[in-house]
Formats: sequence, structure tokens, C-alpha cells
Amino acid sequence: MKNSNAIQAVKFALFSASAGIIQVASFTLLNELVLPNINIQNEKLMEILSAEYGVCYLIALILSVLWNFTFNRRFTFKSAANIPIAMAKVFGFYLVFTPVSTWLGNMATGKGINEYIVLGVTMLSNMVLEYLFCKFVVYKNQENTMEEKK
Repeated sequence: MKNSNAIQAVKFALFSASAGIIQVASFTLLNELVLPNINIQNEKLMEILSAEYGVCYLIALILSVLWNFTFNRRFTFKSAANIPIAMAKVFGFYLVFTPVSTWLGNMATGKGINEYIVLGVTMLSNMVLEYLFCKFVVYKNQENTMEEKK
């Protein structure tokens, strides 16, 4: 039992690392290439986009969450749980995590901490908290319920 939990944690970490690559790549693309070169006449939209860390972080986070959810449901937790319900639970996690991490990230970068250090710390805390949330909330009593294809 303990060995299977360790294997599961390693799988989750590896899929999270792949999602992290997607998150860092999309964050960097947005942060370095897209937002600095965008020219929008709408003042309100430019005000929102001027908080570059938050905008880049949110878009990158959404992409990585979709990737991570898809692969961890299938290969890490092997769950046949109702996908919309499982995704709604993960969405609930991110309803709390995202505003808190975005607020803290904006606060940290506003104090001069490098946005990539902030992103790394946020991603690490996200991985640990999301694993625990998936293990004990999203897939509780629904692990290893997916039928193997023959």
C-alpha cells in the first residue's frame, strides 16, 4: 500500500513537471514576447493587462491545469470518476488557490522579487497542495476504478 502511494506521488510529480513545462513556456512567451508588444487602445483593458504577472500567470496556469488534470485522472489515479464532477472539484480548488497565489505573486513582484522565482515557488506549492486535494477530495474512494482496455 505504501509503495503504491509513493509510485502515485512520483507519477503525479512527473505529470506536474510536464504541466510545469507548459506553464513556464506559456508564461515566458506571454511575459517576454506578447504583452510587452501589445498595443490596445482600450484604457480599461490596458489597465488589466498592465498587471503583467497576473495575466501571464493566469493564462499559463489554466493551460497547465487542463494538461495535468487530464493525465493524472487517467494515469496517476486511474479514476473512472465522473469527469465533470471531478473537474468541478478541481475548479473549486483553483477558485481558492488562484486568487490567493495571484495576489501574493503580484505583491511579491511588486516588492521586487523576480517573477520567475515567484512563479517557481507558486508552482511548487501548487503541486503539493493539488496532489493532496486530488488524493483526499477529488478521487477519494474512486482511485483505480478505470477499466483497463484490452
